[in-house]
Amino acid sequence: MYFIKIKFKKMAKINFGGVEENVVTRDEFSLAKAQEVLKDETIAIIGYGVQGPGQALNLKDNGFNVIIGQRSPSTSYDKAIADGFVPGETLFSIEEACEKGTIIQYLLSDAAQIAVWPTIKPYLTKGKALYFSHGFGITYKERTGIIPPEDIDVILAAPKGSGTSLRRLFLAGKGLNSSYAIFQDATGRAQERIVALGIGIGSGYLFETTFKREVYSDLTGERGTLMGAIQGLFAAQYNLLRERGHSPSEAFNETVEEATESLYPLIAENGMDWMYANCSTTAQRGALDWWKKFRDATAPVFAELYDSVAAGNEAQLSIDSNSQADYRDKLQVELDELKNSEMWRAGKAVRALRPKQDGESTYSATIGGNTESKLEV
Repeated sequence: MYFIKIKFKKMAKINFGGVEENVVTRDEFSLAKAQEVLKDETIAIIGYGVQGPGQALNLKDNGFNVIIGQRSPSTSYDKAIADGFVPGETLFSIEEACEKGTIIQYLLSDAAQIAVWPTIKPYLTKGKALYFSHGFGITYKERTGIIPPEDIDVILAAPKGSGTSLRRLFLAGKGLNSSYAIFQDATGRAQERIVALGIGIGSGYLFETTFKREVYSDLTGERGTLMGAIQGLFAAQYNLLRERGHSPSEAFNETVEEATESLYPLIAENGMDWMYANCSTTAQRGALDWWKKFRDATAPVFAELYDSVAAGNEAQLSIDSNSQADYRDKLQVELDELKNSEMWRAGKAVRALRPKQDGESTYSATIGGNTESKLEV
């Protein structure tokens, strides 16, 4: 197969808080240029679970040659069919997709990547590209056993959000920002390949990183402010308010609902100072007086978390847990514990009170075990 190396404009330099970073936008690397770079490539998406559907459908809609590799029978295989992929034409077994693909997008879960690696490795022949959306498998390769051949490109594009969000924003004409990295450039084309793929999956812009920095920041963020810490803060404040005599609905509104429905969108729109400026002077004063106390109180926990990530402890915990045969059953127990907690049962009732379109059904709002109201929603 013959490829033409495409030159593109110098990357943009953007000032992020006083530090200049290289980024790639659609001005430097248009969709048409991405299509030209990858016109002779077959992109094999391995895994149709969390990231697979969003990336595959965005690439397909953007005019790239996309096939899926997925075990059958499985719910993911059925979903791929429902999304328009055709068995024997664009939907194959993992082995056949890897054989046909020139770019292998390895989008299985971290645990599944470890398990399936012996299956896909024989198909990683000279000149192909192995693509990740998470630096886990490569960064912790001594633990995962994922050691790629030296004569292939190893690249990464990591959307800063879920596959569902990637797809929804694409359909809305927007895009998620993504990081990109090159671990191995065997062909001399790794840079143009990964940038083209990053544009193809619907990234708003692409910023440079390394596999190690991606996984360290990602694992810290997931356990920290993106998921773990935010649930911890929510729970601590909600529980305190309940202990001090506030009702479930009041505690949830003052802890979660106002944050997610009113305040966080303002932060997303124009920053924290903008959110503060659009609140009462009493709220502003309190927030400005207390935010540094919370920063200082949590800083040691974040340092402990980052050190655990860097030492590989979080990776090993994930590998050990996720590789167990009954992992999904145990996971569901933990998720049900969250779902069935008073705070999130209160949340379900509060969400049901949000304005809805006419004609929706009656809902009995049960909070903390007591039916508080019966409402038309």
